[in-house]
Amino acid sequence: MNKPDPIPARLAALKTTPTPDLKQQWRDLFDSEPPPFNRRYLESRIAYRIQELAYGGLKPETIRRLERLGEELDGGDRKKRSIRADRDRPITGTRLLREWQGVEQIVTVTADGF
Repeated sequence: MNKPDPIPARLAALKTTPTPDLKQQWRDLFDSEPPPFNRRYLESRIAYRIQELAYGGLKPETIRRLERLGEELDGGDRKKRSIRADRDRPITGTRLLREWQGVEQIVTVTADGF
């Protein structure tokens, strides 16, 4: 009899995992401190890493293809690859949530501003 795959259950549990526990999972999975990004980012990267370790990462030919595409965009300058043009603000699509005097305020980052 086949055992059920535990990975989907682990991924589903991320949605209800407290943030400090997500940060600890990050430390365990990446052997580094978690970045100061939002919860959704942590969940998605942890989910990817769990699947990567369980099922394997990208195929070598996919990695080579991505590297070639990157070189076409930046002329082979790896420093350019790590710099976002809009690094002075959150990534487009990010939702900033805050409660102020009992009212929840939601701001979404767009390509043109907020």
